[in-house]
Amino acid sequence: MTAIRHVRLDRSQSSPSDNPIFTGSVSIQEVVNDALGDLLRVTAVTFEDGAVNRPHRHTTDQVLIATFGHGFVAADQERHRMQPGDVVFIPAGTRHWHGADDGETFTHLAILTPGHTEILDDEAGA
Repeated sequence: MTAIRHVRLDRSQSSPSDNPIFTGSVSIQEVVNDALGDLLRVTAVTFEDGAVNRPHRHTTDQVLIATFGHGFVAADQERHRMQPGDVVFIPAGTRHWHGADDGETFTHLAILTPGHTEILDDEAGA
């Protein structure tokens, strides 16, 4: 039995998401999930043409790594543009949201340890 798992990020391997946290067309590819590692979840999230997630917070820290296109991550008092190669750290408990710029497709890796995500409201923030 091997301890190494090799996964290639490939949008053709992603599935449309029906998670209520998302607004617009979003697809996901599970890279590392609960079945593979009980201490880490890594998901490639692709937002199409201005799709975003609703304001939310996590009970654990989150890291986002931009891999394709142009998008953003925002909190109540700040907004950061993201492009491939950008890495963002979001502390546990921070109200935030992220997604694609209008007319753009944007993919990031979302890295989280096990915890809870709470959707905070229906608005996409400022």
